[in-house]
Amino acid sequence: MPTLKQVKNITYFTKGHRGLLYIGDYKKKKVVIKTEKKESQAIGRIENEVNYLKILNKKGIGPELYVYDKKFTYFVCQYIDGAFFPIWLEHSTKNNKAMIKKTIKNIFTQCFRMDKQKINKEEMHHPYKHIIIEKATKKPILIDFERCHKSQEPVNVTQFSSYLISNFMILLLKEKGIKVNKDKVIAAAKKYKKEMSKKNLDKIVSLVK
Repeated sequence: MPTLKQVKNITYFTKGHRGLLYIGDYKKKKVVIKTEKKESQAIGRIENEVNYLKILNKKGIGPELYVYDKKFTYFVCQYIDGAFFPIWLEHSTKNNKAMIKKTIKNIFTQCFRMDKQKINKEEMHHPYKHIIIEKATKKPILIDFERCHKSQEPVNVTQFSSYLISNFMILLLKEKGIKVNKDKVIAAAKKYKKEMSKKNLDKIVSLVK
């Protein structure tokens, strides 16, 4: 397996609640290196995130995982150059309405894939720093999977539905010419929760107009 020694030009990037992030170059690609904070009380988060990235990458979800060590003290993954979803949305115009709807549908699709895998990402009810719209491809990339866990009742789609009908998001989407009927989304999400089908997912997506 490739090692951290193959990552060049490593510099400090930022920190999260439980981890430290660095950036570097790996095989002519810009990458992120994530390690656990020494003072963090959350044990095994790197191992957990690596394990779920390996699963979810196969479903087209998350930054590509490149390198990790056997003791799970760090991992190296794809650097996503872009803006967090709400910031990207704020800077979008009404002329970008079709792209906004396409992006929201893509996020729902990824949430649906995780639901079908019985995986809860967590944070999708307030994914402010968990979705990046990649500058080059314009695709939404979900990040930060350290709290992922298996669940017989996954809530990724329903959590993201709740986020879209928050007062902040309804007003922001309205500014971009997109209407979301709160009551209808709630009803559709309840139906989806009872039966996690593509048909019920499509109904929720169709309410973003």
